[in-house]
Amino acid sequence: MSKPKITQVFKSVLAAFVGIQSEKNRKKDFESGSLSTFVIAGLIFTILFVGALIFLVSTIV
Repeated sequence: MSKPKITQVFKSVLAAFVGIQSEKNRKKDFESGSLSTFVIAGLIFTILFVGALIFLVSTIV
């Protein structure tokens, strides 16, 4: 299997983050991708999400 492209990794992490990742895609990710790639992408999404929440709350308040 070939390594997933960065856009595929981000799409997969976003789908998992939102909770709509399919079982088929999850299995494909675990078979083809490396754990560190998905962990780093997950951390980036988490930091962006928390930053967006902080920005939103500080703008409203």
